[in-house]
Amino acid sequence: MKKIYFLSDAHLGSRAIANIGAREKRLCAFLDSIKDDAQAVYMLGDMFDFWFEYRHLVPKGMVRFLGKLAELTDNGVEVHLFTGNHDIWTFGYLEQECGVKIHHGPETVDLKVGDKTSRFFLAHGDGLGEKSRSFRLIRLIFHNRTCQWLFSNVFPANWGAELGMRWAYYSRKKHEGYIENIDPATDPLVCFAKEHYREHPDINCYVFGHRHVEFDLIMSRSCRMVILGDSFRQCTYACWNGEEMVLDNFNRIST
Repeated sequence: MKKIYFLSDAHLGSRAIANIGAREKRLCAFLDSIKDDAQAVYMLGDMFDFWFEYRHLVPKGMVRFLGKLAELTDNGVEVHLFTGNHDIWTFGYLEQECGVKIHHGPETVDLKVGDKTSRFFLAHGDGLGEKSRSFRLIRLIFHNRTCQWLFSNVFPANWGAELGMRWAYYSRKKHEGYIENIDPATDPLVCFAKEHYREHPDINCYVFGHRHVEFDLIMSRSCRMVILGDSFRQCTYACWNGEEMVLDNFNRIST
């Protein structure tokens, strides 16, 4: 039976994560292990710690991961990337070279495995339910086309890449060692999902990344909310087989 896989937050290329190359190999080994039964793979953002596509250049590294994505799509597996707050800036390379389908915002999709169809709300999660003005301002700047053009054309590519990698590094260091606990009563993502579900009771499952903590909430008899954790430390993912949604990890997979 075919399955649909969900994962997020690998932060490939990060200078702040120890042994990131080995972690990339483990992620690729996981993708290799599911290539025969995967109908589709949905990556819900921040797979790269910093990704900005210049007109003729893309960030160096991550070649094993990019090659694995191309192998999956060449073999008929749908691969989707929902951009996160670290890899917003995709302008065609991943689509053209790797066959990845890019999604720049939250989407409601009907996913079918066999004769079973369920409605999913998929998003990275940044900005949803977030009330911090500073966070919303930064997010607005990052998503602004004029700001993206200025970044691409004012800074030489090596300067821009260095600035982006340093920003990502200090962001990761700022939260290093901090394990977040999610309070279902006050958490922005949970509150967003609950409010959204009241207006869209046909949703069967909400799936988010962004928070780097695995979380599973039964919202009703027909609806569930999942936060995926991450793909570099916890190595967590979700799998839907048409009947049930299973959360697991690929720590045991050897490279």
